[in-house]
Amino acid sequence: MASDSPVGSVRTDAAPAPRGHYSQARTAGDLVFTAGLGPLDPVTREIVGPGDAAEQTRQVFRNLSAILAAAGCGLDDVVKVTAFLQNADRDWDDYDSVFPEFFTPPYPARLTAGADLGEILVEIEVIAHRPAPA
Repeated sequence: MASDSPVGSVRTDAAPAPRGHYSQARTAGDLVFTAGLGPLDPVTREIVGPGDAAEQTRQVFRNLSAILAAAGCGLDDVVKVTAFLQNADRDWDDYDSVFPEFFTPPYPARLTAGADLGEILVEIEVIAHRPAPA
């Protein structure tokens, strides 16, 4: 959970635990910066949707949504998406088709690039702006 300090960390069991020395997300004032997340089931750590870029993208957004909720915001508060596709030419359409399931216009700014991701097809990180407390 985010703290009241200007810089904090976010941790939830509803998203995959980090495999290394990094946080699921960090907060800096009203901004939330997530780690890059893959399509892992938070409990089993198994890859969801092997070979299916659309299903992997859905799982990544479910994981990101859980982390953002723990930070006090949601996908509607995302201002920037940075995504990596194992094969941008092959997987772009499937990946892009999932966005309207999780976002509404105006869509976040976005960068999508190809990367060597090992066994997964999609990895995504986001920056979100937490709304002011009511």
